[in-house]
Amino acid sequence: MIPSDIILFPPVFIMLAGALVIALAPRKLRSSAFLLFTFLTLGYIWLLPEGSVVTARVMDYTLTILKIDALSRIFGIIFSFIVFAGGIYAFHIKDTGQQCAAMLYAGGAIGVTFAGDFFTLFIFWEMMAFTSLYLIWARRSKESQHAGFRYLIYHAFGGGMLFAGVLMRLAETGSIEIVRLTPDGSLASWLILLGVAINAAIPPLHAWLSDAYPKATVTGAVFLSAFTTKSAVYVLIRVFPGWDILLILGVIMTLYGVVFAVLANDIRGILAYHIISQVGYMVAGVGIGTEMALNGSAAHAFSHILYKALLFMGAGVVLQTTGKSKLTQLGGLAKAMPITMGLYMVAAFSISGFPLFNGFISKSMVVSAAGAAHHEWAYLLLTLAAVGTFLSVGIKLPYFTWFAKEKPADLNPTKPPRNMHIGMAIVAFFCFLHGVMPNLLYKLLPYQPINFHPYTMPHLVETVQILIFTFIGFWVLRKVLAPHEGISLDFDWFYRRPKKYFRQLFVDAPSYMFDNAQKWVETVSADVTKIGSNPFMLFSKANTRDRDYTPDYYRPTGQILLLAVFALFVFVTIWGLFF
Repeated sequence: MIPSDIILFPPVFIMLAGALVIALAPRKLRSSAFLLFTFLTLGYIWLLPEGSVVTARVMDYTLTILKIDALSRIFGIIFSFIVFAGGIYAFHIKDTGQQCAAMLYAGGAIGVTFAGDFFTLFIFWEMMAFTSLYLIWARRSKESQHAGFRYLIYHAFGGGMLFAGVLMRLAETGSIEIVRLTPDGSLASWLILLGVAINAAIPPLHAWLSDAYPKATVTGAVFLSAFTTKSAVYVLIRVFPGWDILLILGVIMTLYGVVFAVLANDIRGILAYHIISQVGYMVAGVGIGTEMALNGSAAHAFSHILYKALLFMGAGVVLQTTGKSKLTQLGGLAKAMPITMGLYMVAAFSISGFPLFNGFISKSMVVSAAGAAHHEWAYLLLTLAAVGTFLSVGIKLPYFTWFAKEKPADLNPTKPPRNMHIGMAIVAFFCFLHGVMPNLLYKLLPYQPINFHPYTMPHLVETVQILIFTFIGFWVLRKVLAPHEGISLDFDWFYRRPKKYFRQLFVDAPSYMFDNAQKWVETVSADVTKIGSNPFMLFSKANTRDRDYTPDYYRPTGQILLLAVFALFVFVTIWGLFF
């Protein structure tokens, strides 16, 4: 039962307090404090009464810093739960910067979820961008440093577009309240959508994700997989339901992500591309815009946060214990890492849509909504994307990581911290629990009642057929699909390839101009200073211009009478003309 007399304040305040305590706490207590504050946040969000609103007056504006409904609650619950589970997984980490950044990053996502106005949303939106950046840079490698700068450029641009749209909407309507927007041609609405689309990693605005996530820290990638794209999905559901363009873009995302995931070699690179693919289902659901589709987007975001975090946890254990993350460097690890492999496969079955796992009960809701709305083309393509998901994440990645060949001689995995497996096991439990008891998730969805039943015989038969034929196809083509060293060109080629030309135009050329201008100014200044110290040098012979000024040298002698006569002549002439 939810108490009615609970003190109301934004749950993000708990996370902010937690970050402060972690920064000041002794080293041994930081990880425990992380779990305590994230657990308190989860409990507080669970107890918040629906319909609660908290406002604050700032200058001439009323900010709604807390607004509770079913949609915000389900996202708030999963955000706070996954940061708690991630805290268990990262319990061995004693890096204060990473712990504070993860806490603030999750707090930003929770702040976005419960924001009732665009200004409050923007503040927490930017809080997510800068705190998540630290989780990339904290790996302290040259690659992570460069990827972090590219990540920052993308999110600075996206935040700018979002804020510009908010300001334009304020000028047009006089309101900053978060409401549903319609595709009416308003530039403000399209700018807001553009800003959100960047965080949702909608192609071609997605390269920041596939570029940066594989280069983050082992534990940081787990948090990155959960918050940025899914908070963007939340905003899309809240503000842009029924925009037809989102259906088209969402379907493109599902296929685009799986194609590049099949081509990728880095295990976390494969998972990063599959974030794009899976978020595509959510974006497509928003574009369909029916209650069933929006429920499907929210449900799939909830499920995706669980199994994607678990996938990154499994990949992180491999990286932590072997120091390697490329399929071409791995193999034969099944005997050395049976627990990691088993927990990873729970997530792999979930993302692939296996019956009895949570991906099956959420992804199918979006696909079915496409069919029910008579978008047959979308139904077929979304189903096709599921084949690529199972092929790459469900078969290829585990096969070439744990099987495929004998363990390389130089691959000697160490034993991971026990807390990493505990964190994985907790998340794996809920992936399975929601798969066998879907109503536990469905009752949290925003639009009730739920008229969808995933475990129908036609759906089960169709799913089993897809999974079996995909596995057969992989087995037949496994040598063709074997990983290889190389680079898969993505949209980031369009700004990486001309980088040197842009540098020459916007950095080297201005630098050359400024350097030469500085030299010219220095030369002129020196000459002016020299002349100022000895003005007579302008009238001197060339061989005497470098002589220092002395009155004796420049004092006229023989010509003094001539100068006096000339001055007298000028004086008499002027007197005669004017007097």
